[in-house]
Formats: sequence, structure tokens, C-alpha cells
Amino acid sequence: MKVLANDGLAKSGIAALGLNGFEVDLTTVAQDQLVDYINKNEIDVILVRSATQVRKDIIDNCPSLKIIGRGGVGMDNIDVEYAREKGLHVINTPAASSHSVGELVFAHLFGMSRFLHDSNRNMPLDGDSKFKTLKKSYAKGVELKGKTLGVIGFGRIGQATAKIGLGLGMNVIAFDPFIDSVNLELEFFDGQSLFFNINTISKEEVLKQADFITLHVPAQKEYVISTKEFELMKNEAFLVNAARGGVIDEVALVKALEEGQISKAALDVYENEPTPEIQLLMNPSLSLTPHIGAATGEAQDRIGTELASQIIEILK
Repeated sequence: MKVLANDGLAKSGIAALGLNGFEVDLTTVAQDQLVDYINKNEIDVILVRSATQVRKDIIDNCPSLKIIGRGGVGMDNIDVEYAREKGLHVINTPAASSHSVGELVFAHLFGMSRFLHDSNRNMPLDGDSKFKTLKKSYAKGVELKGKTLGVIGFGRIGQATAKIGLGLGMNVIAFDPFIDSVNLELEFFDGQSLFFNINTISKEEVLKQADFITLHVPAQKEYVISTKEFELMKNEAFLVNAARGGVIDEVALVKALEEGQISKAALDVYENEPTPEIQLLMNPSLSLTPHIGAATGEAQDRIGTELASQIIEILK
């Protein structure tokens, strides 16, 4: 059986599939050529990340397809329900990238709290001529320890992010419409562990109380954070979105930053990918990455292994 990994696949996944008799094709096929390529090569499984879309045209016109796999969590680039109605299996890897996304959130938080996102822009340009000026402008850093981390969306990734915050000595509060309480286990290198019970509260209370706010929600029909939500936040608050593009109103975000409603924000995902708005790219109060939440070697290995095990279980 043939597997087309159109957006790539880690060696761990390729090896596991190969050992079970699957042929893995690593060709990156253009979106408008996918139907022809799948049919010509009689592809049984297509694996994608965020770049490739699997819509009705592929589902309807590729009779050899049996499985659509998404390396990662969000499946808004796949017509999931339609595919399942047509008898295809649709799989993803919800647990594989949780820790890598959580670490990226804190990379942004640490960077913003000590102005690294701005310093890394300005030091190469003016470090030799304006050293003292830059030093003074970055003098009012903020420590994370003892501050309140607000997590909106308390599934696997939200919980993994919360654990990092707990390890730093932060107070963690959370909102999730589907979860009332979670008993988080914080594991240490020597086998010891501690448990922390987190009772969720309203979104409004999270926004009011939190010093640092991080979003971990699926794609939505409406904004999760827009003008009225920014009005509830502390003026010193930091906001991070490493979830899905479109859950933050980016126009309202820029306005909130310019008017001092919040202090800083970080984005790993955007309403318009792969061409984010220039107002975001040029804003000195924003820390930006190009949708790399799951882009660690460890996460990709876990994603590859998890996809392979599901494919083998379904087709063998």
C-alpha cells in the first residue's frame, strides 16, 4: 500500500510504515495536481500538515484513498465530516505536539518579558552606536514567577502549557467550556511528581485576572478575543496565540496594543497565512513566529510514530 506524505514525515514514521510493508512517497505535490497524482499512483493514504488541503474535490475524485492523516491537531484544512461520510478514515495526532507548543508559548513569554523580540531587531542595527540607549529602553523587564497565567482552552496543549507555568512558580487559572476541573501531574526528572488541581473559571475572569494569557482553542466561527475582551484585560497583560489563526481579531489586537489596552502580544498563527498583514509584521510590540508550534525534532518523531501506528492498525 502507498502513503503520500505530501508535507513530509519524520524518519520514525517512515521506518515504522516501511517495516509493515507500506511504501512511503515523500513527493511534495502541488495542490492543483494532487487528484491526478493520487489516481496515477494509486495512493491509499495521504498525510498532510498545515500546507496541503484535502477538500471535497480530492475526496470525491480519488477512489483509491482510504485514510487522510493530519500530522498535528487542527484539521480545518480537511473536510473531515464529508470524508467520513464517504467512508474514509480521518486521523490526527492530538497528543504528539502538546509539549512543543507549550514550550514555544513560554519562549515568546520569556522573550517579550525581557524585550528580546525587540532587542534582536535593534542590536544588529544600532548596538554599536546606541548601546546605552537600548540598555535603558529595555530596563523594565518582568519576571514570570509569581504572576498569573491564564489559559483559554484547557485540553492537552493547554494543560501542557499550564504545567510549564506551574514549574516556574506561576499561579495558573483556566477557562474551558467543556472542562470543570483537571488534576495536573507535574513530573520531574528524578521520578517525583506533584499534583495540582485546577478548577476552571469563566473566560471573563481569566481575562481580568491574568498577567499572561495563552490561547489553546480550535478554529472558531467567531473571534475568541476581540474588542470587548481586550477591554477586560490588564494594561500590563501579555497575550499569546499559538492555537489557530482567526481566533484573535487582528485589527482589534493592533488597536489594543497601540492604545495601551495590553502591553505585548505574540503570534505563531495568523488570519492570513502564509501572508500575514504588514501591520502585524512591523509592530514592535509583537513577537512573531511563522506557525512553528510543532516544529521540533521530538514532536515530529512523535507525530510520525503516532500516524504510522494508526495507519497500520486500520489497514493491516
